Amino acid sequence: MMNLDLLKGRPARLTVLDFGLFRVHAGPRDIGICGFLLTTDADEHVLVDSGFPVKYAEDPARATKEDALGSFGEVLSITSDNMPAPQLAKAGVAPDQIDLFILTHTHIDHLGGLFDFAHAPMLISQAERALPKPLYWTGGQPWDWPLRDYVIAAEDAVVGPGLTLLQAPGHALGQIALLVELPETGPVLLASDAISRPSEIDERFDTAWNPAQAIESADRLMRIAAERDAFVIYGHDPTQWPDLRKSPDHYA
Repeated sequence: MMNLDLLKGRPARLTVLDFGLFRVHAGPRDIGICGFLLTTDADEHVLVDSGFPVKYAEDPARATKEDALGSFGEVLSITSDNMPAPQLAKAGVAPDQIDLFILTHTHIDHLGGLFDFAHAPMLISQAERALPKPLYWTGGQPWDWPLRDYVIAAEDAVVGPGLTLLQAPGHALGQIALLVELPETGPVLLASDAISRPSEIDERFDTAWNPAQAIESADRLMRIAAERDAFVIYGHDPTQWPDLRKSPDHYA
């Protein structure tokens, strides 16, 4: 395991950011789009993921058509309030206070702020960053990688005290998860889309980019969660989403 040594402090608060609500046609199921703000006891701020591109708050119908997203699902509610800056503001944090931006993978509902927070290094897996372009979606894959400071993780890595990056490919080539050690809540596993919902495990990840890898990654993550007695926050679990503490509330 590599040691990135990107943070000085230990996790003190974990805030769930509400980036909107989306309906997946398969099911159908209504899923929350989440990101996270991690604040350390050294007053460092880490943003994990950034929701949909801002055009989905401005004109979701037009954006959906541009990106050919309608065959997959539909936006139920993404407003200007669901963009990263307003969500951070609810927690009392300004965009220029972000010290590290972690991107779990580059699908459309996670990379909306790819060009934002340019003052902060972006932590991303080596496999994801090696792609010719971010994954985005099927609408012509319009975005190139921006010029910014990247921190590349080729394996599991200690990001800082109490924060570990776990490689979890399958949903995406460079999918990652995070293990956060909070002082009161204890270990929290941010599974991201490595496990979007518990039922995916029973379904054997049949819709994943690489089901075999996704199964292996999920087995490892759930084993780690069991060993650490960790609270698991899934990527898009319709059952869990309503009960998660969202900004400005937090887990400590």
